[in-house]
Amino acid sequence: MARRESLSEIRAANPDLGLSGNVISVAFNIPYSFTHHRGQDWDLRPRRGQSALFDSFAYLSSDSTPWNHTLVAWTGEIESAHDSASDFPAQAPEQPTKNSSQSTGSSTGSASSRNALSAPIPVDANSRLPTPPPVDGLWLPKEDQQKLEHALSHSKTIRTVPVWLSDEADDTDEGIMLKDQSRWRRYAHHDLYTLFHYKQNEPTDGRKERIQWADYYRMNQKFANKIIEIYKPGDIVVVHDFYLLLLPSMLRQRNHNMYISFFFHSPFPSSEFLRCLPRRKEILEGVLGANLIGFQSYSYSRHFLSCCTRILGFPSDTLGIDAYGSRVQVGVFPIGIDATKVEKHAWAKSVDEKYYALKKMYAGKKIIVGRDRLDSVRGVAQKLQAFERFLELYPEWREKVVLIQVTSPTSVEADRDGDETKIATRVNELVMKINGEYGSLGFSPVQHYPQYLNQDEYFALLRAGDIGLITSVRDGMNTTSLEYIVCQKDGSGPLILSEFSGTAGSLGDAIHINPWDLSGVAEKINCALTMPDAERKEMQQHLYKHVTTHNVQTWITKFIRKVYGVLGESNPANATPLLDRADMLSNYRSAEKRLLMFDYDGTLTPIVREPSAAIPSERVIQSLRRLAKDPKNSVWIISGRDQDFLKQHLGHISELGFSAEHGSFMRDPGSEEWINLAEKFDMGWQAEVMEVFQKYTDKVSGSFIERKRCALTWHYRLADPEQGIHMARECHKELESSVANKWDIEVMPGKANVEVRPTFINKGEIAKRLIARYHNPGGEPTELDPNPGRVEFALCMGDDFTDEDMFRSLNGATGEVLHADHVFTVTVGASTKVTLAKWHLLEPEDVIECVALLAGDQDASGRKLIGEVSLAALSTVEGRIPVSETSNL
Repeated sequence: MARRESLSEIRAANPDLGLSGNVISVAFNIPYSFTHHRGQDWDLRPRRGQSALFDSFAYLSSDSTPWNHTLVAWTGEIESAHDSASDFPAQAPEQPTKNSSQSTGSSTGSASSRNALSAPIPVDANSRLPTPPPVDGLWLPKEDQQKLEHALSHSKTIRTVPVWLSDEADDTDEGIMLKDQSRWRRYAHHDLYTLFHYKQNEPTDGRKERIQWADYYRMNQKFANKIIEIYKPGDIVVVHDFYLLLLPSMLRQRNHNMYISFFFHSPFPSSEFLRCLPRRKEILEGVLGANLIGFQSYSYSRHFLSCCTRILGFPSDTLGIDAYGSRVQVGVFPIGIDATKVEKHAWAKSVDEKYYALKKMYAGKKIIVGRDRLDSVRGVAQKLQAFERFLELYPEWREKVVLIQVTSPTSVEADRDGDETKIATRVNELVMKINGEYGSLGFSPVQHYPQYLNQDEYFALLRAGDIGLITSVRDGMNTTSLEYIVCQKDGSGPLILSEFSGTAGSLGDAIHINPWDLSGVAEKINCALTMPDAERKEMQQHLYKHVTTHNVQTWITKFIRKVYGVLGESNPANATPLLDRADMLSNYRSAEKRLLMFDYDGTLTPIVREPSAAIPSERVIQSLRRLAKDPKNSVWIISGRDQDFLKQHLGHISELGFSAEHGSFMRDPGSEEWINLAEKFDMGWQAEVMEVFQKYTDKVSGSFIERKRCALTWHYRLADPEQGIHMARECHKELESSVANKWDIEVMPGKANVEVRPTFINKGEIAKRLIARYHNPGGEPTELDPNPGRVEFALCMGDDFTDEDMFRSLNGATGEVLHADHVFTVTVGASTKVTLAKWHLLEPEDVIECVALLAGDQDASGRKLIGEVSLAALSTVEGRIPVSETSNL
């Protein structure tokens, strides 16, 4: 085992991150189920399922890691001892807690069976599954809440902070009323779980879904509130699974510099399936608030990347997504199990007794083991059909092989809404059919047990198996496959594993099958039964080594290491600060001469699918008009648009100056004449570029060519996003290797376009011209500069890499020509965006707010039209809140 890194070593290797040493894990459920006894101690029982995830929490909380760990999770549906005392024993017989491990030993004693071969795993006939709490509500006094919170926060195993979910009106100082507790999981189960597992619900009028979505959104908000309460700068937040897909962005909105990661334990569907989800954009945008997103397998990560490109339009590659100006990294981290704990439990004396009983009961027969939840994605019906096909094709194995299939009730509410009954009926029909056709009075080839197993029975069954058979049609992580491998340490029973299982990619030595190919599965069963001992042992050795070395401890260690590795690559210390609007406004007002330069697309207007639809709003037009009329101001629009577009939409503001086609043309304020700066340049290159662009236009449906006077642009914004991005790279590569080698031109990848222009023409050259024109201390008034003197305020705003040329020119002029405090270069995008600008704004709406702030934007009554952020800046500069804001209070 690798040496454990100390926290001081991690901090030394990542000095700029300011790591606190705290890890906050966020999961939907606490690892315990709770029963409430009013005024008494709470009953805590280990929660079924997600054992690997809960083991990772226990490991992070132990002394084996350098981290201080806290779990934030929902309590789950709390049961009331008052309402169901007879149904809820203090300790569930099948899962003992640390304080009552002796209580389960008698659960097998009262079992009854019709014959020796029909019940190898006895069941307590008196045990009942818990019934859900009443819908009308469960009242928890505040002191009982605090008692549970104290117990969880002082747990020696996993320090836990519970999230209480209820309507705001039901959460009072006296206590909390929990009503219809299962509603918090309904959207995740009904819409997300089904879709992520390639199932679709019948269309409805949407009213129920709207309510469920509202609960899902509120639930994520309540998680965010709880995390913000305990968060400290430098904490690492790790969010788990599809119940909390909105949480990363909610946290990012509260704290831009928070270290957030997300791990999908479920499968992730292709874009063709995800686009069927009405809230698809909200779901994707929610999880993109994370710095790192992890998946079980490469195919799931590939689907996610494709969805972000096809649905949101963000460019992506195999390592991540470029979203909102920042990089969200994506990785594959197959989860493991606590193999040491499993092995210790599997070879306990209590398990030995049950194991030998099973082997004796089925002496002379091969045992195929199946253990699945009874939901629609576990493939139980496919397994039974394949086993039936096996008995049909290989009659020599009849009465020599038994399939022991254990099915536990589903935990997915969507499958409990009638589907579970249908699946159970189908499974029972198949069992009766197989046993009726291939069984006898003394033997049934299928032993089906629809029940939970206690731990000893479960491990005894896995040890006794000669074949482990998993036929899931879609799942994330399948712990049964990993636990089976550990339990076969001595037995070497082959594992037959569905290729649709999330663990298939990491268990390459298992026998992979397609559960829909019944004859193929039957053939693999026969191969496993007839496999030579040496081959079986070699297969088992490889699988055992993998499972024991790639365990849950290794998984969570690698994942967190990757988190702070990603953070180091995008160090927030290098982030561009948010524009200080108060500082900008103060400098603007004190300046006697000002130069303002604005990009157009993505700055004054948002990026849209159809370029011709990007027209300026009336607010933008009015604000620009006010700024341009001020004799102290020189205002320029420096755009990649052609002259006709700029003239049509902004040309009526005569005081504005324009630069079109990235600096190819200029029109001075007050003039109607366009100056062609590329007039003397040979444009012979355009014919060759047009030929290349036309070839790619023919290949990519929805793409088109925009021909400007000095530049050519190939647009693919209306094309299939993935195809467009791929073909744009090919087009760029072809132009660079051909036309660009013969002509003095520049090939520029833009936002859903590729543009070619002369090399000497760019926005930076325009910025240099304007600085030289307007910064002339001691000069005489001219027609182009009637207000000579120093430029005491320079503002430049843009959103893409073509605007970096302007930022570079202004930075170059800072110091020798312009005073550093008087220059404001602002990029539009995330703070983590790589840029030469000194400041950033998130989106065009923020730019418009800033332009309106400088212009003193007003409505017809004289009331200033500014947002809350700009109001704060204005109040800071003026030292008071404007009267227009308080007159109506």
